[in-house]
Amino acid sequence: MPTVSVKWQKEVFPAVEIDTSQPPYVFKCQLYDLTGVPPERQKIMVKGGLLKDDADWSKLGVKEGQRLMMMGTADEIVKAPEKGPVFVEDLPEEEQVVTVGNSAGLFNLGNTCYMNSTVQCLHSVPELKSALTLYPQSGRSNDLDQTSHLLTVATRDLFNELDKNAKPVAPMQFWMVLRKKYPQFGQLHNGAFMQQDAEECWTQLLYTLSQSLRSSNSSDSINTVKALFGVELVSRVHCQESGEESSESESTFALKCHISHEVNHLHEGLKHGLKSELEKNSPALGRSAIFTKESRISGLPRYLTIQFVRFFWKRESNQKAKILRKVDYPLELDVFDFCSDDLQKKLEVPRQILRDEEGKKLGLKSKEKSSDSNEKDVKMTDAEGSSNGTGDSSGSTSHGVHSEEGMHLTGVYDLVAVLTHKGRSADSGHYVAWVKQEDGKWIEFDDDHPLLQRQEDITKLSGGGDWHMAYICMYKARVVAI
Repeated sequence: MPTVSVKWQKEVFPAVEIDTSQPPYVFKCQLYDLTGVPPERQKIMVKGGLLKDDADWSKLGVKEGQRLMMMGTADEIVKAPEKGPVFVEDLPEEEQVVTVGNSAGLFNLGNTCYMNSTVQCLHSVPELKSALTLYPQSGRSNDLDQTSHLLTVATRDLFNELDKNAKPVAPMQFWMVLRKKYPQFGQLHNGAFMQQDAEECWTQLLYTLSQSLRSSNSSDSINTVKALFGVELVSRVHCQESGEESSESESTFALKCHISHEVNHLHEGLKHGLKSELEKNSPALGRSAIFTKESRISGLPRYLTIQFVRFFWKRESNQKAKILRKVDYPLELDVFDFCSDDLQKKLEVPRQILRDEEGKKLGLKSKEKSSDSNEKDVKMTDAEGSSNGTGDSSGSTSHGVHSEEGMHLTGVYDLVAVLTHKGRSADSGHYVAWVKQEDGKWIEFDDDHPLLQRQEDITKLSGGGDWHMAYICMYKARVVAI
């Protein structure tokens, strides 16, 4: 990569690297970070005239050490207001976004919407940000590889940039380290970076953070990411033909919502996802046989991630095809029915306390609420703001019930983020993040264009056409103090 110097006004920026495998727009994003001049205002003099966003570096003849001239006006520094107070409702929509919380967008560096939407969803988890803040810049543990360490540092730094800025951020360092750690995200087609699967990016990033954000302060090493996102499953594996039966335990970062012609709602899809058939060797029969695997949740996380299994491999076209079927999902999700018997017993007391608290908010007496803990609370009473009322500390799950010190999980969750996909294939189309802010408002993060959205429009992202449809939903646990 050639290194150049850039002169802008009276300043000179030496040793600016140009990645010639990427379009000049990415180079302009680098200069935006240095100068504050937005890419659309930059006028950079090169051989043959002004540098265009989609120009071919090989034809420009840029040499090592060359000095480039740039003209353009930086964004104005915010000054103290000269006018009186202005109500948020009276501001233009773009300015409203800035006032409601974490609203900085991310520049698309060339088919990186899958990465941007993943980052925006995970950036909304305050406990994850707190854990990253404590991660050291250097001095990684001996069992952690260098690229995992660098990706963790890049994630922390990018989260900090999003917190400090209202203007869009260029995630250059994060993207470069992500491609170094997972080369599949650096695949090229006709000289341009290919679109990738957001679910793969989400899973790989969480896996890396689960390896790096481990606390070794005690004999029991606490895995922060597993405590926040890990779902514990216990499974019964049964062969009807031979009568063999066994049990298995596993941990995952997401539940699967399988989609078929029978599935119209998330609950139905989760039920299908927790039951599967597999072919494996049967010692009793001495050959392969079909086994049925039925799973139940034995441990719940602070944040429950659900992936809608919308993509499958289509042999005829040799690509990932998309299931467009509409699948409704709720703002409030109760997973009690999917829990193991032991976990359901542990949830009974916290759930009763939750029902009593919500009854009080409606002016009801606790004795008027049903004491049957096994009732199907698919739609819980609205408790606006309760999903964010437990602080930022993240403790490990204990027997699937404890969320953090003194707080207990209830099996009830509130929707806080949706990652959507628009298009017909996982390797094309466009990904967008829809994130709930601490004050209950929703923001649509379409790369560098954040927009305020209404809550009633969030559940309309359920599919059935070519519009944005939910691919990943993230729910936050409702907890109670005991």
